[in-house]
Amino acid sequence: MNNSWNKFIYKIGSPIYDKIFNSGIFLNARKQIFQSIPFDSKHKILFVGVGTGADLELINCSDVDITAIDYSPYMLGKAKTKFKDTRIRFLEMDAQNMVFEDETFDYVVASLILSVVPDANKCFQEISRVLKHEGKVIIFDKFAPKNKKLSLPKLLLRPIISALGTDIGRSFEELIPKNNKHLKIEEDTPIMMNGMYRKIIIAKIH
Repeated sequence: MNNSWNKFIYKIGSPIYDKIFNSGIFLNARKQIFQSIPFDSKHKILFVGVGTGADLELINCSDVDITAIDYSPYMLGKAKTKFKDTRIRFLEMDAQNMVFEDETFDYVVASLILSVVPDANKCFQEISRVLKHEGKVIIFDKFAPKNKKLSLPKLLLRPIISALGTDIGRSFEELIPKNNKHLKIEEDTPIMMNGMYRKIIIAKIH
């Protein structure tokens, strides 16, 4: 996967994205994740890889300071249209190289982005960088099983699915160095597809 290919893939996929990833089990999973997150007007929130704005539809955007970025102008255009009457700032930006200052946001929401970007480690480093101390990262994504190898069917499917713009074999555990004392995993919950998709909340601590 690379940025140019992903931009092409999501140009093609943008018209049908919501029918797949904002309905059925995906919609139910997103609802599970956001129903317990206490966003309020004091928080600065960043949505990384906001796509068509599926997550934004599940929260009250009227009095919250939200910035939403995506590398695909086609996906971002869908989100802008949905939320044209809000104060949300939509920016076309690479999640692997964000222009924000260090420690800018209280929350960073990363839904289905770490399995999509070419370099998940670089993306996660950027997410951590722009997060304030005492801030939290909210992740909804698919990852390889903990401490297990991929099954043979997944190994065979992985290059094919990667060509469609996403990776089913990335390890979340490899994103956070074990000796990192500034990041604490507060929650790691299986959400759907036998735990392939997980809800992960990480706090940035002193």
